[in-house]
Amino acid sequence: MANAKPAATAEVVRPVLALAMGDPAGISPELTARMLALPELQNAAHFIVIGDRRILEEGAGTANIELDLDYRSASDFSTELSERPVFVDLCNLDSKDVVRGEATLAGGTFATENFRFALHLADKGSVDGICFTPFNKKAMRYAYPGYDDEIRFVSDVLSFNGKMREFNVLERVWNARVTSHIPLSAVSAHISIDAILAEVELTAACLRLAGIDNPKIAVAGLNPHAGDGGSFGMEEIEVIEPAVARAKAAGYAVDGPFPADTVFLRALKEGFHAVLTMYHDQGQIAMKMMGFDKGVTMMGGLPFPLCTPAHGTAYDIAGRGIADVGASREAGLLAAKMARQQIVSREAARNRS
Repeated sequence: MANAKPAATAEVVRPVLALAMGDPAGISPELTARMLALPELQNAAHFIVIGDRRILEEGAGTANIELDLDYRSASDFSTELSERPVFVDLCNLDSKDVVRGEATLAGGTFATENFRFALHLADKGSVDGICFTPFNKKAMRYAYPGYDDEIRFVSDVLSFNGKMREFNVLERVWNARVTSHIPLSAVSAHISIDAILAEVELTAACLRLAGIDNPKIAVAGLNPHAGDGGSFGMEEIEVIEPAVARAKAAGYAVDGPFPADTVFLRALKEGFHAVLTMYHDQGQIAMKMMGFDKGVTMMGGLPFPLCTPAHGTAYDIAGRGIADVGASREAGLLAAKMARQQIVSREAARNRS
């Protein structure tokens, strides 16, 4: 949206973010309303919100918030910006049809349609990044049977064949992982030197995009006590250590493998910016213990940042007006920061050419 942006310096760039409403049966409508009422988010980015006005207004009522938005229909929507957040009303779900606290086809259809619309905006360059409030995977699968996770959905919608990975982000440390949504029994077979090197490279690139110029990455082992010299497994000796050595030789500030039960303590104490774990729960448990209400999930590897709160739809507290906006706030701020850096970097590259 070059025609709507000022000169690209980090101090003045205000990127444009799409905000897709998530599962309507949980806290997503309330969180969307709370996000739009936060001055720090409005100062950080222009927001184009996608969903149904009736669902948003119910969420605003739950949160006891009055919103001032520029409402537009999907048929007359344009990317022309407004001083107020723009709301694109897809008219895709009546609030009377929402079964609070339950995963349904209607809820999954609503969330997938909103997300798909946001992805197409980003793919066309109409927005600089995307946020979304929490989805429910069961509901998403009702609407999109091939839905494994957001990575699969994004890849399908955009026909994206590049490498994309989930990162979990807290202010003090990030978590990257070599394997993600696969059975634990399959993890060892999916760990290789090349796979670890690729994750180190992507992690370092994403950290730089988030403003960390010289990222330090700690690598976890796979086995208890990082294998204890081969006593409890050979993956550390045969795969992980050689990968770390090659990453160091390539110029990355990386160290390990460290025992998984102490690697996060070491990272916080020694100033590592990220921990690369070997599988999903190895990092997720630690990250959620450290900051469940602040954690952000970021999809790295796309041409644009894509962020969401790391927690779920919280069906048990839906409609009670007590949802904590902290993680959603952090997701919006991180997406804005990364989008801003991409804009600045692109303009700098154009000026050099």
